[in-house]
Amino acid sequence: MPTSTAAPTDLKSLTKHLRHDIIRMIEAAGNGHPGGSLSIIDILTVLYWKFLKHDPKQPAWEGRDRFILSKGHACPALYAVMAHRGYFPTADLMNLRKLGSPLQGHPDRLRMPGIEFSTGSLGQGLSVGVGMALAAKADKKDWKTVVALGDGEMQEGQCWEAFMSAPKFKLDNLIAIVDHNNGQIDGPVTEVMNIEPLTDKLKTFNWEVQAVDGHDLDAVEKALAKAWAAKDGKPQAIVAKTVKGKGVSFMEHNIAWHGNAPKKEDADKACMEIKNGR
Repeated sequence: MPTSTAAPTDLKSLTKHLRHDIIRMIEAAGNGHPGGSLSIIDILTVLYWKFLKHDPKQPAWEGRDRFILSKGHACPALYAVMAHRGYFPTADLMNLRKLGSPLQGHPDRLRMPGIEFSTGSLGQGLSVGVGMALAAKADKKDWKTVVALGDGEMQEGQCWEAFMSAPKFKLDNLIAIVDHNNGQIDGPVTEVMNIEPLTDKLKTFNWEVQAVDGHDLDAVEKALAKAWAAKDGKPQAIVAKTVKGKGVSFMEHNIAWHGNAPKKEDADKACMEIKNGR
């Protein structure tokens, strides 16, 4: 069950390529989270190919932008992106969740160069992002900190303490991106513990907020460009409306695929749909 061959250069084709790899690596592992990985992959693609300053050959380069995947269970998407950006060979994607592999079931900064913070315990990423952004301000550095959160994890109170603190310290070098797919392991976010009206809440917390279609690559790029240029002292938030399991008909909006790995038959069907551009 190989990953796909050399990735194309246009982002639309690239996202199909990365979705294919997500399905195949989770199939090979027999465990993982396809739903949230497929919902966030378009955002990560634009981020890593268009915006982040980073050097796969020097992952600890001081001038790099910092990225935290707070919803760490979606790491198959991050690993696929990192592999195709040159952090490690794409063939290693098949080692997802294998004993001793750096591609753990949640990102581990001690095992994988290029991971800024070990995530998996939901709700902590934005707090760490606030600390990183504060450090950049204190050291008068121009690098950005970007944190990707799931909407389900925003039920955690720690998230809202971080959302409250960032404006106090005028962290316009901090960008929070919410993968708003309205799905968590127990069901729809709106039914488990409703966080709406999310955009209005973040504005009330004194963040600059944009709402976009998280699968519209041009819209995501424009939103990130605006957030990247911010200089007014306000932290930046992008609420990206997404579809859990995006690109695979039987996974879309289906909570059953939050944390289930496809068997070969389902993986083959999923990859065919992705290839045909559903």
